[in-house]
Amino acid sequence: MGSDMASAAEIEHGPPPPPPASSQPQPGNNNSSSNDNDGGGQDIAASFLAKNAAGQRITVTPADSARVLRRIDMVILPIMLTVYFLQGLDKATLAYASVFGLIDDTGLVGDQYGWLGSIVYLAQLVMQPPLAWLLVRLPIAKFTSLMVLFWGVTLACMAASHNFGGLLATRFFLGVFEASVAPSFVAITQMWWRRREQTVRTSYWYAMNGITNMFGSLITYGLGHISSKLHSYQIIFIFFGLITVAFSFVMFAFMPDSPIEAKFLSEDDKLIAVERLRMNQMGVVSREWRNDHLKETLLDPKSWLWFVLLCSISIPSGGISTFGPLIVKTFGFDQFQTILFNIPFGFVQLVATVGGALLAQKLKMKGQVIIWLCLPPIAGCVMLMILPRDGSDRAALLAGYYLISVYPAITPLIYSWASQNTAGDTKRKCTNAILFIGQSTGNVVGPLLYTQADAPVYERGLHSNLALYVLIILLCMVGTGYLKWLNKNHAKRRVAMGKSAVIVDTSLDSPEEIAAAAALRSRENADGSARGAEEGDVSGSPNEDVERPGDRAFENLTDLQNEEFVFVL
Repeated sequence: MGSDMASAAEIEHGPPPPPPASSQPQPGNNNSSSNDNDGGGQDIAASFLAKNAAGQRITVTPADSARVLRRIDMVILPIMLTVYFLQGLDKATLAYASVFGLIDDTGLVGDQYGWLGSIVYLAQLVMQPPLAWLLVRLPIAKFTSLMVLFWGVTLACMAASHNFGGLLATRFFLGVFEASVAPSFVAITQMWWRRREQTVRTSYWYAMNGITNMFGSLITYGLGHISSKLHSYQIIFIFFGLITVAFSFVMFAFMPDSPIEAKFLSEDDKLIAVERLRMNQMGVVSREWRNDHLKETLLDPKSWLWFVLLCSISIPSGGISTFGPLIVKTFGFDQFQTILFNIPFGFVQLVATVGGALLAQKLKMKGQVIIWLCLPPIAGCVMLMILPRDGSDRAALLAGYYLISVYPAITPLIYSWASQNTAGDTKRKCTNAILFIGQSTGNVVGPLLYTQADAPVYERGLHSNLALYVLIILLCMVGTGYLKWLNKNHAKRRVAMGKSAVIVDTSLDSPEEIAAAAALRSRENADGSARGAEEGDVSGSPNEDVERPGDRAFENLTDLQNEEFVFVL
């Protein structure tokens, strides 16, 4: 591989671009400047490449890329899947416990059970601002492993809670320690995979919620039959808590903090792992807090679009995740039937989450797919609102409930949509904080829209959920239009700087598509050169106005600062 390292990535990334005509800001342009990075360090990938590849782009063939991708998938992805599966189980334990007598045994009345669902997300909301700083400054894998350990201990301690106050306190600390997982995983996904790969990988770890609903229900069904002096829900808390504690040590031992620090990759493979990310234009990690990135995050309309989108989908999510089993129970089933009928909910969720991500990857857009995924939950809400609960329409009610279970597929697409349209280490972490503040807010509000007094129809919760799905559709239309405008604005800025208006962005393309496009360009260049020679013109190829980005990919620039950044619709 040594001789290949010196040449440009012809297949994976294309030839290196010519030096930009100017990287100085244009008059009246406040967003783009090489000086925007003054006083701030570059991404650690820049120094790594300067040291190990003499600052040059390296060859990343499709075979090399696929081989390194497999190694990353085999090491990083299983850890993420397991942790998110455990987090889903830990959150679901409250819903499972409610079916096995938690409400009566601990004397919960009124909306106290709803507050047990909301307090976790209230704690997560409070934790997001400090987490943004911590995730920039600290080694992300080690920090997240520690949080997993603490939440496992907290979950096991819930078995000792016998009243509302005790349950509320432990649920609060459970939220504090779980708060880091989803933001960490979004950041980890950004630093290990290309933009094309991120959507599906995000869907994989988020789809563990569906696996939780399937196998968590089966495990809980088995635990509920254990004869013991402990209540069934206490056994559930202890069992899942101890498993989480054990796996935190596995994560600490095997999850690296970045591709550059990955022991499972050779030095050559680390170069390939980093070079694969160049076309993302998002960097890897800097571990330096940037106040200008924070300011831009707060002033960027996209940040608040993601906030409202995730809040809007999290309100139904928080309500259904907490009250879902109780809703099924109103169809006329006993506690064990209720647990078992929750399994198809998880299966539909799993298929919709991965299927939606694969469709978004194929179409290379997120907004349109999110709109389509809103339609089944809308139909499901209408069915649950109009069908009677007299036992004559159990099958139809279950069908409506399972249609609603498509909604979890929307959340990871919003994660991906936001993360793939954000660059700069501090800005990525701050945007994630805003994103998860929105999610936590929605999850706090969601369970409070459902109360035991509204059973069996839960009219207020279902009506609000229906309105929010419609709002999400409208927001996706607005967001897609705004991102198109940003791409046009970046093209104008490039022209004003003496660059090409057209960017060949391969970050969403498959290796086969990249190879085919490269072959087509080669043929066009050859044809253009031949025609130019016949006509006495040797000035260049017909594609000389098309510029390939990447030189500024590891300068720790934000998406608005880097005029070569291409926004994903």
